Amino acid sequence: MDLYPEIEPYDHGMLDVGDGNHVYWETCGNPHGKPAVVLHGGPGSRTSPGHRRYFDPAAYRIVLLDQRGAGRSRPRASAHDTDMSVNTTAHLMADLERLRAHLGIERWLVWGVSWGSVLGLRYAQTHPGVVTELVLTGVATGSNAEVTLLTRGLGRIFPEAHERFLAELPAQERDGNPAAAYNRLLESPDPAVRERAARAWTDWETATIPAPPRSVARYEDPDFRLGFARTVTHYWGNDHFLGAGDGDGSGDGSSNGNGANDEGVVLRDAHRLKGIPGTLVQGSLDFGNQLGIVWRLHHAWPDSELVLVDEAGHDAGTTGDEALVAATDRYARGTT
Repeated sequence: MDLYPEIEPYDHGMLDVGDGNHVYWETCGNPHGKPAVVLHGGPGSRTSPGHRRYFDPAAYRIVLLDQRGAGRSRPRASAHDTDMSVNTTAHLMADLERLRAHLGIERWLVWGVSWGSVLGLRYAQTHPGVVTELVLTGVATGSNAEVTLLTRGLGRIFPEAHERFLAELPAQERDGNPAAAYNRLLESPDPAVRERAARAWTDWETATIPAPPRSVARYEDPDFRLGFARTVTHYWGNDHFLGAGDGDGSGDGSSNGNGANDEGVVLRDAHRLKGIPGTLVQGSLDFGNQLGIVWRLHHAWPDSELVLVDEAGHDAGTTGDEALVAATDRYARGTT
């Protein structure tokens, strides 16, 4: 099964979401079709024309947006004077609600990749009445354990690259939280410090794909590289702003020392997804699977199906694409 043909938006705009932020959005497909919203990864990545191709354009009204600070949204996270204190999970979920109201959509399917799966899961847990289904790939849940794995645990697999990664940090910060330490460098008033930190962060990301360092084209764009690294470390260094309180997504994300987010707020609140059908498409060699979190999420969420793609990584490849299209086709027909 191939992806659907390339299509162009029939409408787009910039939505004022407050705090000086304007979020880029676009719609394509059938204006009267089943609404679906696409949540890109990162945090700090951007939407891609390829994301439109996972949906039958005759059946879906496909909504894409660039999250705060990313892509065509303004201001960009790459600008040093952009206020990142108003870029949190709670803000992003509020933006989704503003966009849904702006477009006159009552309920929509949520499609998310990587960080977009974290955001989609939390959005569904806190706004269950507006989510019809979830289709997620490269699944993550935003727990401390996942961040520790990606910033420290993978050092056992990629020791040389990890040594370079830690060497860029001040010596006194190499034993702490690497994401938080890198974020401090990326908030430096010195542009040379910020650029060096962004380069080192994205080199580590490419090393763990795995791919030769600096082989990913988007990381060769200095503006994207800086905005992406600043946003990822902002979230990863602050518990993804999920908090450990009452689970409504409004916490400030600060760690309270009780380990509440080590298990993960999203996994803890999986019961809140009851009644929402979902499809999880996951590569068996995705490093996040080392923790078994996707498996545990699936078993804590009876309305979900797990499609495990053998010998695939974070990008589940052609087989994963087929599973994603099959899921959106099935949900378009109203079957689960």
